[in-house]
Amino acid sequence: MLGLPPHVTACLFDLDGVLTQTALVHNAAWKQTFDTFLKTWSAQHGQDFVPFDSGADYHDYVDGRPRADGVRTFLASRGITLPEGAPDDGPDQLTVNGLGNSKNVLVLQKIKEGAVQVYEGSVEYLKAARDAGLRRAVVSASANCKDVLEAAGIADLIEERVDGVTAREQNLPGKPAPDTFLYGAKLLGLPPAACAVFEDAQAGVAAGRAGNFGIVVGVDRVGQHDALVEHGADIVVTDLSELLTR
Repeated sequence: MLGLPPHVTACLFDLDGVLTQTALVHNAAWKQTFDTFLKTWSAQHGQDFVPFDSGADYHDYVDGRPRADGVRTFLASRGITLPEGAPDDGPDQLTVNGLGNSKNVLVLQKIKEGAVQVYEGSVEYLKAARDAGLRRAVVSASANCKDVLEAAGIADLIEERVDGVTAREQNLPGKPAPDTFLYGAKLLGLPPAACAVFEDAQAGVAAGRAGNFGIVVGVDRVGQHDALVEHGADIVVTDLSELLTR
């Protein structure tokens, strides 16, 4: 059904890059945030400034991870360690959480400006899944998931939502750990084997594989087919609409 194995009766969708085009907004916000930080850090420590790479750095260290994990993982790749701080640190504080919140200010600004766009093929697939009786949940690392779904006009197509707020409240580790996807399956009342995971991020695909879900569908928006397969995707498509013709 809809390109999925017959035993799969539910869909667990990542948000950014799978349903909506906000991955581009996040990428740009991360680059602006990290480049601003790295320029100051490099000058203070007598090092050459090496900008954040919107390709390799974004996909290897940031994409699909909870905000603080993304900060921590990228900075570690540059040999930089910052104090953790607290989740409510201001965007001007030089902490892991402060840097993440600085990025989030930029994302929220873009959302308010109307930067959220959907992938039409994904909306088509969502509607087909609803009409076919498949259960549907969004599993996103974003704390802005609710706002993005509403801004994109697709909130009514989703039954359950697991996001950054949920993960914090339920103490769930983020992707590449499978816990948020497992919680999504739990909310739908189904075992992982009955659920399909749809992910565009390497970390998210790895989470789907680690959770032993019924199928892991990699969504290749940026030419990382092989990397998605290496991280555990069973199949890779460039758009969800491709699954409607399988």
